[in-house]
Amino acid sequence: MAGRIESRLGELGIALPAPSTPLANYVPYVRTGNFVVVSGQLPLVDGELLHSGKLGGGVSIEQGQAAARQCLLHVLAHLRAACGGELDRLRRVVRLGGFIAAAADFTEHGQVMDGASDLAVAAFGEAGRHARSTIGVASLPRGAPVEVEGWFEIG
Repeated sequence: MAGRIESRLGELGIALPAPSTPLANYVPYVRTGNFVVVSGQLPLVDGELLHSGKLGGGVSIEQGQAAARQCLLHVLAHLRAACGGELDRLRRVVRLGGFIAAAADFTEHGQVMDGASDLAVAAFGEAGRHARSTIGVASLPRGAPVEVEGWFEIG
């Protein structure tokens, strides 16, 4: 039987992907006490990037938002694994960090990251409201336009 968070995701038409494998020498998440930090995740669908390139250089804000949302789905898949398969253990989304590959004159990084933030609030309600950093970068692994990491409190 699905918990309340899994049920809410289902109502939103969301199925979490299988947790992805790290691309280098790191672990997908670290749990210490009631705190889980999930490493940065790319916007992969069946192992391929949802979009590639840079914001302001061929990738639209809407595509960037969709990529940020897809990144968060992978973050949540790892969070579920860290919680022993029980997302209802989530107490709070503490912080999301977004890295946006962007052209030098692009300035709408926050709008892109809203793709992840809006999903966190839709899925978790008040517990999904979080602190956030959004940083523009010259490039990301595999040519991804967005990478998202997350910090969570669990019970």
